[in-house]
Amino acid sequence: MTITYSCIANGRVVLAELALTGGSYQEAAATVLKLVLLRAEPKTITQMGSYVYHTLFVNGITYLCATDNAFDSVGPSAFLKKVSDTFVKNPLMSQEHFSPSHAVAADFQQVLGKYMVKGFQNTRKIPRRVCRKYFKKIIIITVAIVLSIIIILLSINVIPT
Repeated sequence: MTITYSCIANGRVVLAELALTGGSYQEAAATVLKLVLLRAEPKTITQMGSYVYHTLFVNGITYLCATDNAFDSVGPSAFLKKVSDTFVKNPLMSQEHFSPSHAVAADFQQVLGKYMVKGFQNTRKIPRRVCRKYFKKIIIITVAIVLSIIIILLSINVIPT
C-alpha cells in the first residue's frame, strides 16, 4: 500500500494537497469530495480508476488520500487520523472563519509529505511481519502433519519397531 495523493478540503475547496507521483488526482478528488459532502459520512472508501480514495470527514473538513491497494484500509485510516489531529492543532485553524491561504497550503504540504513518506516506510515493514507469522504457522502445521503420519504408520505396523 502506497499513499500517492492526499488533500485537505473545506467543502469542495482544497486547502492543501500533495501528490507523490504523477497522475490526474484533482478530477477524481473533486468527485470524491462531492460524494463525501452528499453522504456526510465520517469515513468513506471509493474506487476510481486504479486508485482507492479514503476520506475522513470531521467538522466540515474532509481529509482525503489515494492509495494503490484496495485491500488495505488500516494504513490510510491511521494516516488520515494523524493528519486531522495535526490540522486541528494548527494555530491557523483556531480562527473562527478560515479560508484557504498559501500559509495553510505550504504548512500542510510539508505535513502531508512527511506523513505520506513515513506511512510508506512503515507499511513496507508489515509484509515481512506477516510473512514471518504465516511461515511459522506453516512450519507448525507441517510438523504436526508429519508427526501424525508417523504415529499412524507406527500404530498399523507399516513402520517396523
